[in-house]
Amino acid sequence: MIIQNTQDKEFNNLNSISIGNVKINSKVVSAPMAGITDYVLRKLIRKYSKDCLLTTEMISSEALVQREDCHIVKTDDEEIPVSFQISGHKPSLVAKSAQILSDKATIIDINMGCPVNKVMKATDGCALMKSPDVAASLIRAVKEVVDLPVTCKFRLGINQNCINFVDFAVKMQEAGAAAICVHARTRVQMYSGVADWKMVSALRGEIDIPYFINGDIVSVETAEQAMNDSLADGLAVGRGLLGNPWLPAQIDEYLKFGKKPEEKSIYEKLAVLKEHLDAEIAFRGELNGIKFFRKFYPYYIKGLRGASEFRGRLVTEENYEKIISILQEIKNA
Repeated sequence: MIIQNTQDKEFNNLNSISIGNVKINSKVVSAPMAGITDYVLRKLIRKYSKDCLLTTEMISSEALVQREDCHIVKTDDEEIPVSFQISGHKPSLVAKSAQILSDKATIIDINMGCPVNKVMKATDGCALMKSPDVAASLIRAVKEVVDLPVTCKFRLGINQNCINFVDFAVKMQEAGAAAICVHARTRVQMYSGVADWKMVSALRGEIDIPYFINGDIVSVETAEQAMNDSLADGLAVGRGLLGNPWLPAQIDEYLKFGKKPEEKSIYEKLAVLKEHLDAEIAFRGELNGIKFFRKFYPYYIKGLRGASEFRGRLVTEENYEKIISILQEIKNA
């Protein structure tokens, strides 16, 4: 993994991308996912990909200023380059959060795309697309207090009758954003339907900063198609990471060298499942780690014979030795 400062304006070359004065030797970002991209999963992704840009879970600015040492901000030097994503709508709190995180972060990202009701009702996340001036004030506020690139992630718009991502992107660039990422769905779509990669190509020529495409990227083939359709400079992998922490590395190798990955065997997948589970237990304690990990089982064993029955047993089991026994059954099935 190499990270360099650069003043090179040519951010879209074959193997790297520049976000402000930070050069990332990859065009792949692990997208932020609440309750998913924790310290443990990011470390696992980094094990396979030495160059991709990691992103934390969404961190509430309101919560962070009240408790700076919460586990959600845990990181270490091996994660670098890493972007910390902040949510909020109050410039003072978002800026204070950025200051708190500045000694850990390579980049500060502001969430402007989260579609869930709780976040929208707080006028955070995708609600900011209704208030571009407020969104722009967040970018400016952070830039005033930290000497790091500031980016933001948002959607096509609130609904099909309010597609404003191009104008919104221009506004964010004018406020000082060093890069943007667009999830190619509206807020109303949430995560349903199909991501409209081609629509995002409307950004080409409208902004001068790099932009990343996000949504439905689950393989090297979909990564390539998303890049081609959107004309984006890079891509962000979200739910495709689930049960597949090596995906950013596979996409990176394909984009750089044209090398298509070999399918992982069930033995390899189960070995990584156990590694992931053990790391969550070490991080959170045995019972909390086991409960937290339940969401990941379906993705690691998806497509296997008898997966539904095994999944039902795994997601209700709280005894570590019994979980290991079930995994052994899966190996022998």
